[in-house]
Amino acid sequence: MSPRRKILWRLALALPLGCVLVLGVATMLSLRDVAQSWRMAARDTAQPRVTDRSGQPLTASYHTRWNTADIRPLHAMPDLLVQAFLQSEDKRFYGHGGVDWQARAGALAQNIRARGTVRGASTITEQVVRQLHPRPRSLWSKWIEGIEAIQLEHLATKPQILEFYLNQVPYASGRRGVAQAGRYYFNRDIDTLSAKETLALAVLVRAPSGYDLYKDAARIDGAILRLASALAAQGSLDDKTLAHVSSQGFTLQKPALPVDAAHMVSYLRTYHAAGGAVELQSTLDAGLQSRVQKILDDRVRALKSKNLYNAAALVADHRTGEILAWVVAGAGDEKTPGGQIDTVTVPRQPGSALKPFLYAAALDAGWTASTIIDDSPYSGAVGAGLHRFRNYSNTFYGRITLREALGNSLNIPAVKTIRHVGVKNYLHILHRLGFGSLARGAEVYDDGLALGNGEVTLLELVSGYAALAAGGVQNPLHLLMDDPSPRGGARIYSEAAATLIGNILSDPHARQMEFGTSSVLNFPLQTAVKTGTSTDYRDAWAVGYNDRYVAGIWMGNLDHRPTDGVTGGTGPALALRSVFNELNRGRVTEKLKISPQLVQRDVCIEDSRDAARCYMRSEWFMPGAAVAEESAASTADVRYGVLQPTEGLHMAIDPRVPMDMQEFTFRLSGLREGQRVEWFVNGESLGAPEDKPSHLWMLQRGRHKLRAVVSENGREVFTSPDISYVVK
Repeated sequence: MSPRRKILWRLALALPLGCVLVLGVATMLSLRDVAQSWRMAARDTAQPRVTDRSGQPLTASYHTRWNTADIRPLHAMPDLLVQAFLQSEDKRFYGHGGVDWQARAGALAQNIRARGTVRGASTITEQVVRQLHPRPRSLWSKWIEGIEAIQLEHLATKPQILEFYLNQVPYASGRRGVAQAGRYYFNRDIDTLSAKETLALAVLVRAPSGYDLYKDAARIDGAILRLASALAAQGSLDDKTLAHVSSQGFTLQKPALPVDAAHMVSYLRTYHAAGGAVELQSTLDAGLQSRVQKILDDRVRALKSKNLYNAAALVADHRTGEILAWVVAGAGDEKTPGGQIDTVTVPRQPGSALKPFLYAAALDAGWTASTIIDDSPYSGAVGAGLHRFRNYSNTFYGRITLREALGNSLNIPAVKTIRHVGVKNYLHILHRLGFGSLARGAEVYDDGLALGNGEVTLLELVSGYAALAAGGVQNPLHLLMDDPSPRGGARIYSEAAATLIGNILSDPHARQMEFGTSSVLNFPLQTAVKTGTSTDYRDAWAVGYNDRYVAGIWMGNLDHRPTDGVTGGTGPALALRSVFNELNRGRVTEKLKISPQLVQRDVCIEDSRDAARCYMRSEWFMPGAAVAEESAASTADVRYGVLQPTEGLHMAIDPRVPMDMQEFTFRLSGLREGQRVEWFVNGESLGAPEDKPSHLWMLQRGRHKLRAVVSENGREVFTSPDISYVVK
């Protein structure tokens, strides 16, 4: 018997047995498993296409199982493209039930004649199954794929299967789907491809690596011409187009680098993809996104020696609320801790970057920019202990104005300010501004909220500054060009207070005590700027706004490791300057708005170094404020109160120090010239009244109660409530 007859005889015997085995397996295969795989794939790939404001695609995903970035519905694909794939891959697609038995029989005969596998005859449905359930290529897996293809045809319609296939069919260099292939080879959308380029996409899928146009463009000319002739024979291609296909060559163009906006796209799809939208046009400016990305990446690289690896930037147009750039730095480095996390939406401690919102509340509560706040050593209760607040530079400036307190970002004045505004009231204002991450109670944050001890996201912070830039009206920032959210948000601050904060934050003279006269925060064009640094240099912030734009930058480490001394001024501020240079390029800028309700007056400001002297300065005043002279004489610390000890304070005697050397300072606020204070411990006077607001008391073990009595001209004007404290 000849070898060929032997092969046919063995196949004849094996075929019935194979059918029996396959049918047996078919009964074990679960339709539910196939259905689950199809639903999961449909869910994972049904992501809408996201573009920037001009229609440029913002996503590119070439190393994942599914293409989720460039999905096109079947009805939006060129008819020639669809017909070319059907002709090339599955002529009877709409006529079979998942397996083309006629094609299989022809393939079997052809493989027998060739004494090897030269043709597979897989239908489009079977190719989809192969993507859902990848298996080693074998005769057995071929039969299993056929069974699952039949099952899949009962779960999905023909158009659904074809659409999935055209969006997921693999090409060279990890590209999936015809849209990605069109951009990879020709750097154009599939709607703009020539007939030959369109037919090339149908031919290339037969052997993506072997037929790669960048390796040998002429190699597929014969296959394209045969496909074109077949389409012409069935009427899908006219003679003129056929002639062009025969004569034209390829003009290959390497695709432009995609804009890195994966984190923004993920956020947008999570919160705005409902309703089955095919395409989401975002507000992002792809060009600006790329430029800000480079600025941030360069700055992070420069700071790696300072143990800093992560950063984020957010840019928006505060007039429209449109987000223009959403940048994450460090994501491209696999060694970067937390490099795949969207740092724009991660809550971190803002430090002093939160202070403008506090001072705006103080202005609305009756203070002015010339209100005097005493920047002197100050302690506050923390649980049963006592915390000594200090400024960043460890310098105390004495009696200074609110303008100077905010401009120089001083901590002690901020703590005194929150006591005037009220922690609970301030937290309520922050919640109205959109700081949802501050989810704990006022009693948890306490006075530390003035210094940014809560955690907020960059998105929340920039949105809050946008409200200041918009004259105190809070309008949530948005990412969709056709955002359905109504404009005209809630008023949080008066226009006078909000614009006065912008005036202070853009005043180089207001910040010179801490930042000097040549600060990096003194931008070339008027810009309100604020920095923030958290404890142990874990977070560094810089936020600013001008007449049109608001931008914020966070830098640090997502694993919460401290940096080596990176502050808001030394880290993100330089990057923020570069961002605003880009934003202001080629446009005429305007000055920051000043509310017409504000009145400018000359005022004599007390010299912090010499209380007997004052200097004249022009200052803006809120509506209804007292005359300039009265405002200058006002003080943020006029109320009487025992500053220390605090109620419930616990102190411990140090056994290493002699008892007669262990003293504690009683402090009182509000004492004015000509007044005297007498201290009582457990009802006993500590001596004659003194004309100073502090007293050194020698520690004594036990539970004690302290009272202070203030008198003026022999008349009692204030008696404090008893303050209980313990010395162990």
